[in-house]
Amino acid sequence: MDRVRSAFNRMVKSERYSRFTLQPAVDGERHIEVKLSEDATEAGDSAGGSPSFRPAPRRQPRSTICYLALGTLLIFVTGYVLGYISHREKAVEAANCGHSAVTPDDYSPEEDSPEADAQMDWDDVTQLLKQKLTSQAFDKTLSDFDSPRRLAGSAEDVRLVNRISGAFKDADMDPWNDVHYVQLQTPDSLHPNRVHFGSDVFEPTGYLAYSATGEVQGKLVYGNYGRPEDLDVLQSNAVGLGGAVLLLRAGKISFAEQVNNAAAKGAAAALIYPDSQDYDYVADTALYGHVHLGSGDPYTPGFPSFNHTQFPPTKSSGLPKIPAQTITATMALALLQKIGGPESDASFKGGMVGVAYQLGGSANVTVEVNNVLVNKELHNVFGVIKGFTDPDRYVVLGAQRDAWGKGYARATVGTAVLVQLARAVREMVKNDGFRPRRSLVFASWSAGEYGSVGATEWLEGYISSIDKRVVSYISLDGVVMGRGSFMASASPLLYSLLETTMRGVKSPLGSVYDMVGTSNWDAQILKPMSSDDPAYPFLAFSGIPSVSFHFISPGTEAYAYYGTNLDSVDHLAYQTNHRTGEMAALAAQFAGQMALRLVHDHLLRLDVGRYSNVLTKAVMRAYRRVQQLTKSGQLKGVDGNWLNRARGSFQRAARGLNTDIQNTDLTDVEAARILNDRLMTVEHSLLSPYVSPLETPFRHLLLGRGAHTLASVAETDDMEELHVQLGLATWTLQGCANAMVGNIWDLDQQI
Repeated sequence: MDRVRSAFNRMVKSERYSRFTLQPAVDGERHIEVKLSEDATEAGDSAGGSPSFRPAPRRQPRSTICYLALGTLLIFVTGYVLGYISHREKAVEAANCGHSAVTPDDYSPEEDSPEADAQMDWDDVTQLLKQKLTSQAFDKTLSDFDSPRRLAGSAEDVRLVNRISGAFKDADMDPWNDVHYVQLQTPDSLHPNRVHFGSDVFEPTGYLAYSATGEVQGKLVYGNYGRPEDLDVLQSNAVGLGGAVLLLRAGKISFAEQVNNAAAKGAAAALIYPDSQDYDYVADTALYGHVHLGSGDPYTPGFPSFNHTQFPPTKSSGLPKIPAQTITATMALALLQKIGGPESDASFKGGMVGVAYQLGGSANVTVEVNNVLVNKELHNVFGVIKGFTDPDRYVVLGAQRDAWGKGYARATVGTAVLVQLARAVREMVKNDGFRPRRSLVFASWSAGEYGSVGATEWLEGYISSIDKRVVSYISLDGVVMGRGSFMASASPLLYSLLETTMRGVKSPLGSVYDMVGTSNWDAQILKPMSSDDPAYPFLAFSGIPSVSFHFISPGTEAYAYYGTNLDSVDHLAYQTNHRTGEMAALAAQFAGQMALRLVHDHLLRLDVGRYSNVLTKAVMRAYRRVQQLTKSGQLKGVDGNWLNRARGSFQRAARGLNTDIQNTDLTDVEAARILNDRLMTVEHSLLSPYVSPLETPFRHLLLGRGAHTLASVAETDDMEELHVQLGLATWTLQGCANAMVGNIWDLDQQI
């Protein structure tokens, strides 16, 4: 239409004009045909075209002037109408874009909407998150989810399921449940567990789930914390461990590791108590825990417990082979006063008054464990906030909701942080224009006290897809244990994100980074992720980069009241200087910033370069071990450089990946997705493909447990086993390097 107007203006300004006609088209519409050439040929006339008109004389007939006026008016009206319609359509479209209520539920990956890729500035994201996560909001949420009892599979647990699901539903998060039928071990109310020592008979109320059952008798031996080095001290003092009942004090390592170490030395049973040097509470306080050296339902190892009848009966290799039982400090005092035997060194001394902490080995004790297995229906509860660019990539945040007793720090705080954080982010999406690229999944787990049973069963049930789609797992368990200090455990891929978040999250005491007050933050803060960490199955079983973090009181590394009925609102308030709501809000901001960083940026915040030091240390230990055994003649036909060359391939692949990142336009959605997929392969590719999840569930080459790990290669005395595992570890590491490479023709095979 603009071209028509322009041509007409030129016609009016000149001394010539042209005839136009409205001719019916094939489609029934009428189109304007304009002839502007004054050099038309006779051929055009002979072909039936409209004849050209020569410039007319100044004086023209009245009828011609009328036709010209009508034609001018018609062109003007037609142009005005078309222009108005076109302008109005654009205005309506712009208005709709500015006010449309686009939600993740309405979004599909195929839509190429510019609004889906519009990203809020990161500073605005963090400011919004801080505004929504206030201590006042947490005071109410903590009160709402506090419960005097919350055993897994109980009626109270079901009520919590409904409340959490209702909170997710109120936030329009499309909640769903994941149901499992598991076997949990509980005390037998008709046949209590007992400890007989001389004339004393004790019936403790606490217990250790998944202990072996039965009645055993043996010499009572005091073994400190039951660590390998502690048991070596006993043997160096000629204290026999075969058939003995080991009395161990809780702490330093998990109950499961203590019992496993005792069984490895030939002990017949283990008794575990809280020593006053490690635990400052009432001497009659009962301890609860589990002794499965693994996670999930130990009677469906490696596969989900959707229905026990579908699978053949089997047991986890991590189940203990000896009875184990907790006793109170009062009961332990009676045993230690009569234990006899050699004197112990200073490292074995506890805090009980009037006790010499002798090593024992002379007096008999009988341990009777009568726990029974019960079938329980468990529900994991999920809610989702869908991403706008890559909705099939998820960041999962999870918290257990069950506990042995009140479980305030263990379960209430984590559940409150989970729900309040979900509400805050959902409001940011619905009301404030936040558009996460990737999805956020919020999960409430059951049976966490029995060894991350609910979480592990979910991982086992969907392992074929979870590891390819879950970007990271952030544990919310135990995030508030105190006030004034901080510690964390994580995959090396998340070290950089962890440090950035520590600098970015502010508390009344300054940033979390300043709270620690050290330049060597990683050595001060980072702790190895233990097998009883709720994030461990995600990392070592499924190969998902995972992190757990804890605000703690200075000088402590654990919360003393876990696994007791003393884990209450009052005891946590004492640890936080009566600022539990404030600390919960701070923990939610910390978890929220990590999660939102992972769903906000074009490139995933997974720093593969941070694996370099961890990998180099592990490889060098194994390499030195191989070299030492080769020189001594114990090991033949093995070249330690195999593993070292695989390490080189890993580091070259990491550098190549970083180079590709620097040379890529990250605003290109497809290019960014390809790079992110390469980053996501790293953790999963470090799982050994040569071991069975049935026998060795924690398959991670560097952070797992078993003969396949580099730590085991560096310690084993079996030369044939070393030869085999060294070769398999080499190819696992080389496979990880290959997975990082973008194209198959760029693979680097230099072993």
